[in-house]
Amino acid sequence: MENTRKAPIGRPRGFDADEALERAMRVFWEQGYEGASLTDLTSAMGITRKSMYAAFGNKEELFRKALERYTEGPAAYAARAMEKPSAQEVATAFLAGSVNATTRPGCPTGCLGVQGSLASGDSGRPAQDALIAWRDDGRTRLLHRFQQAVDEGDLPPDADPELLARYLMTVANGIAVQAVGGASRSALQQVADAALRSWPLV
Repeated sequence: MENTRKAPIGRPRGFDADEALERAMRVFWEQGYEGASLTDLTSAMGITRKSMYAAFGNKEELFRKALERYTEGPAAYAARAMEKPSAQEVATAFLAGSVNATTRPGCPTGCLGVQGSLASGDSGRPAQDALIAWRDDGRTRLLHRFQQAVDEGDLPPDADPELLARYLMTVANGIAVQAVGGASRSALQQVADAALRSWPLV
C-alpha cells in the first residue's frame, strides 16, 4: 500500500513572527521609515513580501507594530521611570534611560521615536504623525506625573509641570540626536547630569 502523508490542517506560518518584528524594528530604528525599503525589511526579517503583508499588513502597519515593540522594549525605561517615588528620581531615571537606550551596544544609536521620521515626504506622513503622537504621549505622561508631584508637595507649588515635561523631552530628544552623531555614553550622561542641576527642589 502506498505510504501517503496528510497535509497539515491550517498551514503553519513558517517563521517566528516575534523575531521578524524585532528585526524590522531594528531596520526602522537604523534607517528611519522612508529609508527602510521593503527589500531591506523583508531581507532582515527573513521572509517574503507576501508573508510580511499576511502577518503584519503594509509597511505603515509594520512600522506601527515596530514602534509598539520599541516602546515595550528599548524604550520601556520611560514607563519604569514614572514609577519612581519622587519627581527628581523620575527625571533622573528618564534621562539615564534615554542615554542607555540610545547608546546600547549591538543596537542602532539614537531613538526610533526621534529618528524614525525626522524628515519625510508625503509617503512618510503617516509614520511622522505616529511618531509625533508617540512623543506627545510621552510628554503628557511626564506632565501628569509632575502635576501629581506638585499636588503631593514633592515639587514646589510654583513648579510648571508642562514646562518640566517639555524640558525633559527636549533634553532626551537631543541626547538621541547626539548619540547618532557619535557622542559617547559617558559624554551624554554628563549632559543629563547637567540638565538635572536646575531641577526645582522643595
